[in-house]
Amino acid sequence: MSATAVRSEYAALLSSTLPAVVRSEAENERCIRRLEELDRKGGRMSAAERRMAELLTLLIEDFEEKHYALKASSPVDVLQELMQANNLKQQDLIDVFGTPSIVSEVLNGKRQFTTEHIRRISRRFHVSPEVFI
Repeated sequence: MSATAVRSEYAALLSSTLPAVVRSEAENERCIRRLEELDRKGGRMSAAERRMAELLTLLIEDFEEKHYALKASSPVDVLQELMQANNLKQQDLIDVFGTPSIVSEVLNGKRQFTTEHIRRISRRFHVSPEVFI
């Protein structure tokens, strides 16, 4: 397909989709539905459709990064979430921290994680040490 034909098809897609900066949940859903329509074509997408899919992806990502950004979690918050997800109690972490009092102090924010604690926790839960730094 010639560059002129791709531009013409892309212009037609733009006019039928009317992509713009997403400002509401409804607009976001509309873009997602259109992107899903294009994605269902898989490898059969034309060059113009691929360009439209790229544009819709950027618009959706921009909206979602602004409206659904994850809040930063403290290392203790991360550990508590991992404990809850794995049905663990403080006593289940004695092997990581050494004593029940250290587990308690860390979970209550009275003591910082040591490098060794981070190494052991990361290994135990199969997560990156970065989540505890």
